Amino acid sequence: MAEAQLHDFSSLFSLDGKVAVVTGGSRGLGLSAASALLQAGASKVFISSRKADACEKAVAILNALPNLRPGAKAISVPADCATLEGVQHLVAEVAKQTDHVDILLANAGATWGEAFDTHPDSAFAKVMDLNVRGVFNLVQRFAPLLQKRASIEDPSRVVITSSVAGLGVGTLGKQGTYGYSASKAAVLHLGRNLAVELGPRGITVNSICPGFFPSKMSNGLMAMSGGVEKIAASNPLRKLGKPEDIAGVVVYLTSRAGAHVNGAEIAIDGGALWKRGELDLKL
Repeated sequence: MAEAQLHDFSSLFSLDGKVAVVTGGSRGLGLSAASALLQAGASKVFISSRKADACEKAVAILNALPNLRPGAKAISVPADCATLEGVQHLVAEVAKQTDHVDILLANAGATWGEAFDTHPDSAFAKVMDLNVRGVFNLVQRFAPLLQKRASIEDPSRVVITSSVAGLGVGTLGKQGTYGYSASKAAVLHLGRNLAVELGPRGITVNSICPGFFPSKMSNGLMAMSGGVEKIAASNPLRKLGKPEDIAGVVVYLTSRAGAHVNGAEIAIDGGALWKRGELDLKL
């Protein structure tokens, strides 16, 4: 067995000059990830979400970061990735400003909480459309741009935001997230299929599975299940996730450090998945 060698360690986690697209990037985990991509050296990070004003506010925050590489910038591209038309619009707008994309973070997502007996079909369909169908359409339509500069040594990267609710049972009870949990399990398996399909094209596909992080999407649910302090105390690490916990994993998967990781899913929850009670909400 050849002796292991590691050259140029200082650039192992660098994203110098990379071009990234982040859907659902105007707030929460998406904004944290976009911030990390820029600070790791990306030259362009396109921020997309449904609301144009939210995109503009996020871009202003990102472009005010003090430690960006010269010329690096975040760019607002509002789009509704729940529809094929919205995805096509996003691709077209990005293609006007770059001839390639190195990193695609499929982070846009929706949830719905309601009891099993009254859980509406329309809500289930809305969640599945954005969280699964939208991800497939996004990766499919961005594939040509992702392939432009992809290589065996430096593959382009797709990172899908799933959830620990896709690894185990999600929230039950009066705020049951049946469609959300099912969608996050489905998108994990979609990611595995895409990893095998796109690997030969020089594109890796991996998924991250956050647990409870304080965010607009999760704050209400956390309040109904006992509050932040109670949930943190039940976590094996006795805390909830912080923005840097997401940021570090995203940079790892999209940098040279993660170039040989493909078809994987990484839980970012402090081990809470294995404490079954955290994912139950019995009201």
